[in-house]
Amino acid sequence: MPYTVDFKNVSTVGLESSPVADALAGLRANEARYYKNKYDHDFTTTPAEDDPETLQYITNILSAERNLVIASKPLEVSSFEVDGLRMAYVFYESGLSINVMYGLEEGGKRAVGFKLSDGMEVPEELASSFKFARQKSKLAGTIRGSYFVIKGQYN
Repeated sequence: MPYTVDFKNVSTVGLESSPVADALAGLRANEARYYKNKYDHDFTTTPAEDDPETLQYITNILSAERNLVIASKPLEVSSFEVDGLRMAYVFYESGLSINVMYGLEEGGKRAVGFKLSDGMEVPEELASSFKFARQKSKLAGTIRGSYFVIKGQYN
């Protein structure tokens, strides 16, 4: 069942099994606030098992671009188009959030972003390849993030 993320009253709905559920919920709310303020878009998530296409889309890009396989269980996904960008998210039980930003126009911005919830360790599969910068968030505490540019074509 889809869940429209409320960034004013942060909830762990759908994320309860995460050992950092509160921080992950704050991270998800931080994303929801961004899309609402910048694009007037309501950020909605779906249980990962209810939207295998979005999960497979992200998994395929990670595998093809960087030979990455995320060990943690995917809890929720989100997929939408806004301002010429196809956005896809997956929130993992470990507290990791991955987003794919894919510009629909030729030559548009295309990247994969990683965000780590406050209190989680850097996942082993990312530790040797990525450096994480820190940013503060009222909703999510300290977020550590990294990214890479997508080189291939994915529709």
